[in-house]
Amino acid sequence: MAEEEFQNQVYALVKVIPCGRVATYGLLAMLAGYPHRSRMVGRVLRDVPPGMKLPCHRVVNAAGRCAPGWPEQSGLLRRENVIFRSNGNVDLDLCLWDCFGE
Repeated sequence: MAEEEFQNQVYALVKVIPCGRVATYGLLAMLAGYPHRSRMVGRVLRDVPPGMKLPCHRVVNAAGRCAPGWPEQSGLLRRENVIFRSNGNVDLDLCLWDCFGE
């Protein structure tokens, strides 16, 4: 796998996550063709060049948790009317991006 190709696939996927929806690192890895590379997706998103303006805030972990060390992420999601559970995680049952149907 070429690292740059993987990065570009992840960028393209993140770009099309609809407002008000989230994707998980694992879902993006699967859609990019590398289902066991969710951590690699996280690394790619951590290092996105600032000028790209990707909606990286729409990516959460498999439990719906926001990225540690990024307190603004939940606020950005709330402004898009993403629903959170009482434990502070995104309600994936309601807000997970249906990439095959939307």
